[in-house]
Amino acid sequence: MNGAPTVGVTVNGEERWFAEAPTMAELLSGLGLPDRGVAVAVDGAVFPRGRWSERVEKGWQIEVLTAVQGG
Repeated sequence: MNGAPTVGVTVNGEERWFAEAPTMAELLSGLGLPDRGVAVAVDGAVFPRGRWSERVEKGWQIEVLTAVQGG
């Protein structure tokens, strides 16, 4: 394989491509997101933290929400 991006997912409306599918935890870390205060949905369904070690799959629509303080 030549390292060309082959796995495409959409994260918060933005298309992202990877040569190899990252785990959800790797994806979030690569986006600079913290370990806590983050919720993830895949194709409209909650993706629990217990599954973040799983690799993302081609075509997933991922929404990432972060908790913010304030009022």
